[in-house]
Amino acid sequence: MKFLGIDLGWKSQPSGLCYLELIDDQLEILDLDRKEAIADIFTWIDTCVQPEEPALIAVDAPTLIPNATGSRLPDKLSHKYFGKYHAGCYPANLGLAFAERTVNFGLELESRGFVHAPTIEAQKPGRYQIEVFPHPAIVHFFNLERILKYKKGRLGDRRLELIKLYNYILDILPNLHPPLRSLRLCGSFLPEIPTTGAALKAVEDKLDSLICAYIAAHWWYWGEQRNLVLGDRTTGYIVIPQTK
Repeated sequence: MKFLGIDLGWKSQPSGLCYLELIDDQLEILDLDRKEAIADIFTWIDTCVQPEEPALIAVDAPTLIPNATGSRLPDKLSHKYFGKYHAGCYPANLGLAFAERTVNFGLELESRGFVHAPTIEAQKPGRYQIEVFPHPAIVHFFNLERILKYKKGRLGDRRLELIKLYNYILDILPNLHPPLRSLRLCGSFLPEIPTTGAALKAVEDKLDSLICAYIAAHWWYWGEQRNLVLGDRTTGYIVIPQTK
C-alpha cells in the first residue's frame, strides 16, 4: 500500500510532497519533494501511483467546502477539541480566495479514482483521499502540551521549533505502528535544518508533507480504532490520529 502526503499550497505557493510505501511492515520514504504548479503535483502523483493501483492520499487543505460563508463543522470542532493546544484550524468557506483551488484539487483526485474516506475499513486496499491537519496530529503523535510553533515568529525561534519536529520524527515515528523506517539510515533525508527563511520554509513544507503521509498510513492501518474524524462527507471532515 502507498501513502502520499500533500501539504498543499492554498494559494500559489509551493506544496510539500511525501511518498511512503509499506514494505515488509515498515513505511519507507521513497520521495520527499516540493512543487509549485498544480499540474506538476498531479504529474508527481501519477508517477508515484499507477492507474488502479491502491493508495491513500492525505491533503492538508480543505478539499470539501459545502458552506458559502463562515466556518465548516470540522473547523469549529478543531477549535473545540484542540484549541487548548493552539491547534484550531483556519476557517474555510466558498467565499475565500483559496476555496476554488483546494476544492478543485479534491475533485481532480476523485477523477483519478481517489474517493473521500471519512470512514474506512482498516487495512483494506483501495484508492482513497482524506483531509488532514498536521498540528493536532503532531500533538498526539509526540505527546505534546501544545503545537510546535515553526510557522510564525522570529526566524531563529521557528528554526528551533522545526528542529524539535525533525528530531521527534527521527526518534518517535519509528516506534509507532505502522513504524517509519529509521530515517537515520536514509543519508539523503534532510541532513540539517537551514538557517535562511526561504530554505527553512522548504524544509517546513517537506516535513509537513511527511506528517500528512504518516497520518494517511495511520488511518489506513488503524481506521477508527485509533483515529478521530471531525465532520463527515457532507460537512467536510478532518482525520486526526490518536495514539492512546
